[in-house]
Amino acid sequence: MRWLWVVALVAPACTVPYNGTAGSAGDGDNGDRAPCTPQHGSLGTEVLLLCPGGEAEWRRGGTVLGTSPAPGLALPNASLAHEGHYSCHHPVTGETWATICLRLGYPPPPPAIECWASSYPQAVNCSWGLSPDPLLDTDFVATYRHGTDTGECTLTGPRSCSFGDLQVFSLTPYELNVTARNPLGAASGALSFLLENIIKPDPPEALRVSPIPGEPQKLLLEWNPPSSWPFPEYFPLHYRIRYSRDNDSVPTTVGPYELTSHTLMDLEPGSLHHVQVAAKDITDSGEFSAWSPPASGTPWDKTGALWEHRNRHSYTPNPLGQGNPGAESREPFPAGIPDPWAGWEGNL
Repeated sequence: MRWLWVVALVAPACTVPYNGTAGSAGDGDNGDRAPCTPQHGSLGTEVLLLCPGGEAEWRRGGTVLGTSPAPGLALPNASLAHEGHYSCHHPVTGETWATICLRLGYPPPPPAIECWASSYPQAVNCSWGLSPDPLLDTDFVATYRHGTDTGECTLTGPRSCSFGDLQVFSLTPYELNVTARNPLGAASGALSFLLENIIKPDPPEALRVSPIPGEPQKLLLEWNPPSSWPFPEYFPLHYRIRYSRDNDSVPTTVGPYELTSHTLMDLEPGSLHHVQVAAKDITDSGEFSAWSPPASGTPWDKTGALWEHRNRHSYTPNPLGQGNPGAESREPFPAGIPDPWAGWEGNL
């Protein structure tokens, strides 16, 4: 056991990814470019590095670790600090007998799967996670079953997939199966669902918040259905709205509404308001989307409208009393706002 204690002390705390061959002169056996045999082990267990000879001298990264009897070098309670490039040699001649690239991790756990239909009824999207993470390269195979029909769920990312050709309103559940496999083992996870139960649109898009002229307590909201929702005319959505005054911690939620516009009423005049919108299938199947990115606006303000109009349509009275040609070209002020320049021609 004295040898094992020494190995734990001298092993450098670094991780050397396996690339199929021995490393460079600084990462291998004094520059030995012999083929590197990959070996994988489980973290927290004893890992035995095998050497085809008998008693051997072991090296790591050009550092001599010492000699170990057959069948090889034992690493108790293996940690990530033990990963790297090892080699065993004839204890007298130094002849290289084997080189090993050690990678450590865990067998994969059963994948935890979730699925949703953001482009109903065209496709189902699924993703999965592994906990704890295996820390090793892990491959996945994803398939689905619907009654007697089976198919492949096409991988769309490292841990996600998608499949189509769906049957709407079917009372037969779909089942997605994902198998994870790495050098230490394999595990499978499954998820069953009815298609309509996993409908979840993407958030609405292009939210606009606009003041309404002459309405100091109202805001007009307009938005578009999510572009990923393919047939809004056949599978309509309804929407709920969340809004709050600037610096308010508790928002107000209203809805659902079937239109893609809405007027907020009884707002505090002159206050900035922040608004978000979420969407759901109109039959209430599935769940609401995430909230849209926020948009902000302030209700119409009489003073602000007055100065905006003045700056946009400048007017200079004629002090000579010769009339004001420019007055005829000015746009009238909005309804309910007296023109502050009216009568100047006669007073000057």
